[in-house]
This record gives sequence, structure tokens and C-alpha cells, in this order.
Amino acid sequence: MAHAEVVRIGIVDDHESVALGLREAFRGLREVDVVASASTVVELLAITGDLDIVILDLRLADGSSPVVNAERLAERGAKVIAYTSGEHPQLIRLAATSDVVALVRKSSPIEVLIETVDGVRRGAHLLSPELAAAIHSDPHIRSAGLSAQEVNVLQLFADGVKSQVVASELGIAAGTVDDYVRRIRVKYTAAGRPAHTKVDLYKRAVEDGLLPVPQA
Repeated sequence: MAHAEVVRIGIVDDHESVALGLREAFRGLREVDVVASASTVVELLAITGDLDIVILDLRLADGSSPVVNAERLAERGAKVIAYTSGEHPQLIRLAATSDVVALVRKSSPIEVLIETVDGVRRGAHLLSPELAAAIHSDPHIRSAGLSAQEVNVLQLFADGVKSQVVASELGIAAGTVDDYVRRIRVKYTAAGRPAHTKVDLYKRAVEDGLLPVPQA
């Protein structure tokens, strides 16, 4: 990792050996400080809510929903990385519709998780390829009914293009782009697919095939 401000990491996993192993893996990295670990999200937030990134096991012994867990963490300002065995595809699809921004399988080399943390820290990746693929393959997706111009705006804006550049590309005013984005968010929310953040918009665009699934 490049030298940067220290990132505060939390771990939620009900297997103590996993948490201990992750602490050891990150110990030598000066940019990362694993400040807390717990077996549930409730326990972690009772220890501290001041976290930049949380590594979250999707299937916990308390039976909690990965969607609710990710939402609780995101509400406290943490970016959530799902860390899972991958044995339950439905959990991955649920995570893909939540506030999770990346997914790493526990069978992957630890370097993959370290690089994912670095990418999330730098904001370099909105969505990991596997999580995007889970989104794209979800069979229970309702159409938001976007107009052709709304699709054009979404494809550019959700892909990281700034509003002024989107406006220039489409020959419209920057304020009009903002209006389109607001309408797009409303339509997705009405379809039961909230898009409150730019990451959410990216997920919706991948779901609808408007942006390609990122490659590993």
C-alpha cells in the first residue's frame, strides 16, 4: 500500500481464529489499524462506531441479515467488505443489493483481501467483480422504467463521469444532469431498488446491463 492516512478497520466474524488471522495479516501494514473485532455487528458497534472499513462475514451465528448488518455499518460511515466462504449464493446476492462495496472469498489468498482493503480505502473500485456478477445474475429485478436520456445520463454518471462532463457529452446543462439523476433515483426507489448513493447507482446500472460487469 502507498503511504497514507491510517485507516481504522473493524472485523465481524463469529470464528475467533479468522479474526485473529486477519489481525496478524494486517499487523505489518502502517496504513491499517485493526481497532476492533466482534462476533456480531451489534457487538462491534458497542465497542466503537468510529471505523473506516469493516470486514464482514455474511453468515453469522446470530442469524442476522447481511443487508441489515451492512446498512447499520454504512449508517455509521463505514465501507463494508463482505468476507465469505461463498457457500450460499443467495447471501452473496443479498449482499450485492446492500451497502457492501466489495466481496472477497475466504478461500482467496490473503493478499486479495489486503488489496481489496487498499482499493476501498483509495476509492479506486466502486464494486468488486464478483459482487457485480452477483448483482447481474439476480433474477428478481424490477425495471425502473428509465427513459432513453435517463439511461444515457446513468451510464456516464454511474461510471464516475462528473456532472459537467456528462452535460458536455450529452449537450445539456449541468443542472439538467442533476435533475435527471434525481429522477433516476426516484424511479429506482419506486421499483424497490434504492439508489441513494453513487455506489447504489453503479449497482443499479450493472443490474440492468447498462454498465459491464468489471473484470478481475
